[in-house]
Amino acid sequence: MMQLIEINNLQKSFGKFQALKDVSFTVAPGEVVGFIGPNGAGKSTTIRTILGILQKDAGSVKVFGKDAWQDSIEIHKRLSYVPGDVALWGNLTGGEIIDLFMKLHGGADFKKRDDLIKKFELDPRKKAKSYSKGNRQKVGLIAALSVDSDLYILDEPTSGLDPLMEAVFQDEVEKIKNAGKSILLSSHILSEVERLADKVVIIREGKIVETGTLQELRHLTRSTLTLVAKGDVGELAKLNGVYDFQQKGQEVRFAIDNKSLNNILAAVAKLNVEKFEVVPPTLEDLFIRHYEG
Repeated sequence: MMQLIEINNLQKSFGKFQALKDVSFTVAPGEVVGFIGPNGAGKSTTIRTILGILQKDAGSVKVFGKDAWQDSIEIHKRLSYVPGDVALWGNLTGGEIIDLFMKLHGGADFKKRDDLIKKFELDPRKKAKSYSKGNRQKVGLIAALSVDSDLYILDEPTSGLDPLMEAVFQDEVEKIKNAGKSILLSSHILSEVERLADKVVIIREGKIVETGTLQELRHLTRSTLTLVAKGDVGELAKLNGVYDFQQKGQEVRFAIDNKSLNNILAAVAKLNVEKFEVVPPTLEDLFIRHYEG
């Protein structure tokens, strides 16, 4: 099956600074890929190379099987893109800009446009120069989501939006996902990625440090177990696979390796348990693991 995005050994430098050192990952048809990393890690540089805005120094970048730089015009006919800071024409209204973007792309759904304007609570009659950053983002999102594309590239798309509007965005992306469309979502809001993504790609200092499904990546981090029981709960600290053991009276909390879970459960079963709670590792746990220190 052909990948919609296929990046192999991508490298890009700006003068002496090497922004991308060796980036490789794919986005399959119908897949939502969360692309995460802190500011300066190389997310936007990678995305601009995918879009054909920047030319690579080495490696290969293909979108729909075509070269991202040489075939960018053809590629753009089939994708929608929202940057983290949408720049608009100040003397045009928000509605005029949305319609212009939709006309340039083709495949416009004006009923969906009107529905999104209402959901995002945008006044399309105001001139763009009067818009806040959040409202500029809304214009970009409404335009991108109101056309039919095979691939949606969203680079920090909710930057400047309040939590209510973030929830609206997530609902709309979920609809696109359910329709079988592919999405590359770059975001610093880890809960957003966790809710929407099928696969996560973590970039650090221009290199991909982890990639896989959330289920696969969760095997690399530890769950947290909280337990209240009668008996010698302190003995649990001696078990293999138990870390960061904390005890307060008969309540204990500790991290566990998933591979040791059966042995720990066997030991817990011998106690008179009053409370038992296991919290699986979050995407934030995985992210912090790669960036602390």
